Amino acid sequence: MDNIFIANMIIETGLYLLLGAFVGILAGLLGAGGGLIIVPVMATLLSYQGINPEIIMHLALGTSLASIMATSVSSVYSHHRQQAVSWIRALKLSPGILLGAGLGGIFAGILSSEFLKPVFAVFELIVAAYMLWGIKTKPHSRRPSLINFSCSGSLIGFISSIVGIGGGSMTVPWLMWHGSSIHRAIATSAAIGFPIAFAGSISYIYSGWRHPLLPEHAVGYIYLPALAGIIISSVIFAPLGAGWAHKLDVNKLKRVFALLLVALAIVLLSQ
Repeated sequence: MDNIFIANMIIETGLYLLLGAFVGILAGLLGAGGGLIIVPVMATLLSYQGINPEIIMHLALGTSLASIMATSVSSVYSHHRQQAVSWIRALKLSPGILLGAGLGGIFAGILSSEFLKPVFAVFELIVAAYMLWGIKTKPHSRRPSLINFSCSGSLIGFISSIVGIGGGSMTVPWLMWHGSSIHRAIATSAAIGFPIAFAGSISYIYSGWRHPLLPEHAVGYIYLPALAGIIISSVIFAPLGAGWAHKLDVNKLKRVFALLLVALAIVLLSQ
């Protein structure tokens, strides 16, 4: 039995390391949030590990947010060195982001996995459609009010926490809609991803604390073996993806990524 347990642990660790490497390369290539990949793949892996279906989506979402919290730091630092982050806008959005993300994780804890699956899949399909059709956001209001910042931040944080992402797919268009350039929007979105992931992670820990169905090595709805594997390899492979970004056609890659999101959404719904 001990040999079987060790073999299973090695396979499990290897799979999560591969997932982290894949996510890291994509993040470097496209600046895409890893949550859109982590959640459906991790849900599939947890299912094969025999985790109770009632908490599979909760574990995938919580762990995804926790990994974003860790890996976003290096991304923000890189953008900050290039003076691309609009810290004023990030700070104005953050209170609403923290409130919305915290409430989102608590709300997701109330919902069933069977309900969360189609919610995530539909969101993933919307992001895929946005990337495939290349919808461009034109500036609308360059000086949003504080109420706008607060309400928008709360909504972005709430939705991001429920679907386990860093919010870039919503934050970047919002910032561009309000006058930010694409590069500044991406950099500022990276900074905003940290408070989303932080508040979301805390709320998923709280929601799942001492849940009777939790597997070993889980803290609330955060599965530590998966978290460790994803963080380690994504941090290592992200610079590789960033290097490839200067040599490959990123627009074509975005279309391939969008098709991958569609495939993952279908797989998730079919489980």
